[in-house]
Amino acid sequence: MTVSISLRSDERNALLRHYRHATRPGWRLRAHVLLLLADGWTWATIAALLYTSSSTIARWQARFLEGGLAAVFEAGPPRRCSPWVAVIVRWVLELAPADKGFARSRWSCEAVALVLAEDHRVQASPETVRRWLRSAGLVWRRPRPALRPKDPDREAKLDALRRLLRRLPADEAAVFMDEVEVNTNPKVGCMWMRKGQQAVVETPGTNEKRLLAGSIHWRTGRVVLTEGRPGQRRDAALFCAHLDDLRRAFRRYRVIHVICDNAKTHKPEQSLLVRAYLKEWERRVKVHYLPAYAPECNPIERVWWRLHEAVTRNHRCASMDELLELTFDWLQQRRFFRVDRQVYQQPAKE
Repeated sequence: MTVSISLRSDERNALLRHYRHATRPGWRLRAHVLLLLADGWTWATIAALLYTSSSTIARWQARFLEGGLAAVFEAGPPRRCSPWVAVIVRWVLELAPADKGFARSRWSCEAVALVLAEDHRVQASPETVRRWLRSAGLVWRRPRPALRPKDPDREAKLDALRRLLRRLPADEAAVFMDEVEVNTNPKVGCMWMRKGQQAVVETPGTNEKRLLAGSIHWRTGRVVLTEGRPGQRRDAALFCAHLDDLRRAFRRYRVIHVICDNAKTHKPEQSLLVRAYLKEWERRVKVHYLPAYAPECNPIERVWWRLHEAVTRNHRCASMDELLELTFDWLQQRRFFRVDRQVYQQPAKE
């Protein structure tokens, strides 16, 4: 076989990098053509193997012989960007399809092309719309859900909690509290599997749920857990039982400040049981409330996330007893967690 071009070792390595990692398909093709030419393959074989033409092979061989790799992979002139790109980017980011008369919740390339054609007499195919959006740096991905409502008193409530935590006496404790639900039907998440073969996560069919109430100590990161009864919902009885466990766990502290969300089962004005409990233990237990719709302000949420990642996601437990045993074993091995203090490190407005 006649070798059309010769490569130095550094040139071959550069071509291999382009062939394996280049994001542009055209650059990968150019690298592949030059590598095959350097290995002595005929033009006819290369054209048949890569489904390309002899003129393409001739072009990149001549370009390499004239200017080396720099001439082969030089950046071409920038493409002219349609003035409509900025318009459709604003549509998909700021407007809902309903604003343009569509009975749908998400923008598709077909819907954008239809609006361009019917409202603006601009002919563009859905594929052209897709290229325009990609050129503007947009990608098609699953969004992150976020709670829409915001507490108008959010900053005032956070400032009050910051002052509480900053001035907390040594003989008083502060904990962040919330409930979590574990299910015998496992949460499904990523796992290792053979390529082309989707792994299977077996479920028991009949789901069984159990609520757990937990608190994380602000200073040490110690987690205290209370198991709900079978079939028990998120109610005042579980909340009060957890307050009992906190009193026992932190008996050396004169006062325990419990910081929790605004659930009805946590408020004395909406639960007679909670009202009676807090009146009985008013010198020992003080309850404070987070801003509404602000789970990101509760450090115990991070513990629940780690629990799901380590235990409940893709679990193989056949019964709730087995799952709870695994859950408590995992928490027992990690009694102390790092407390996310970012929200509360900001200075409080006096």
